[in-house]
Amino acid sequence: MSEPARLDVRIATDPAEAWLVQSQIVDWLKERQYPAPDQFGVRLSLEEGLMNAIKHGNRGDLSKSVRVFCEVSDVKTYIEIHDQGIGFDPAAVPDPLAEENLEKASGRGLLLMRQFMSLVEFRDNGRLLVLEKQRSTE
Repeated sequence: MSEPARLDVRIATDPAEAWLVQSQIVDWLKERQYPAPDQFGVRLSLEEGLMNAIKHGNRGDLSKSVRVFCEVSDVKTYIEIHDQGIGFDPAAVPDPLAEENLEKASGRGLLLMRQFMSLVEFRDNGRLLVLEKQRSTE
């Protein structure tokens, strides 16, 4: 087993910086030869989490930042995304599968994260997203 790859960084409220972090983490998954479905699920969940932190958490406020901590080992990927927003209640997010929400263009991020990740938790009143993916056996 190799040593886990770790990242602990604070990025600007900027999708371009989020993309760089996302690319680094996905590269680590590839280096450790995670199965393609795992790579896809982590990438998608990470993108959703980062964009939610930037758009909804920090509300695009360039004076705020997003802290990203990640550890990729041979057996699991652990990610924390912490924004500086006011927080939210994940239970109050409308169900995207409810009849009235099926045709809405947004609102599926939490559902997707829960589908692809082994663990999805919100802490610090919704400002801290914790994602964990146990590596699949092919």
